[in-house]
Amino acid sequence: MAWCDGGSRGNPGPSAYAYLIESADGRLLAEHAEPIGVATVNVAEYRGIIAALERAAELGVPALEVRMDSRLVVQQLLGLWTVRSPHLRRLHERAVEAASHLDLVGYRWVPRDQNARADALVAAVLA
Repeated sequence: MAWCDGGSRGNPGPSAYAYLIESADGRLLAEHAEPIGVATVNVAEYRGIIAALERAAELGVPALEVRMDSRLVVQQLLGLWTVRSPHLRRLHERAVEAASHLDLVGYRWVPRDQNARADALVAAVLA
């Protein structure tokens, strides 16, 4: 399972993303948070998913459930909502490409309070 988040202080504004990847038994396999400069929150959310998917592939994770509190990004990656913005379309394509290196990827929206660990990592980077 991967917990992903992105945040921005302003929209756009200074932004960062974070992810945590856990094994099926709950062991932490990877954790990362990184500033990305000035961006929108949606860009930061996509960057978090892309980074988590790439890291999962590096770790040899065959299947991954990605959980995040961005309904927009989850619905777009599930193919339920259209990606209209050209700059988000490029990030969407990168996410789809990164997911293709895993056998199975699922996306699930969760309320922000359930994504508190990833949110805290983003907040720490932006503090």
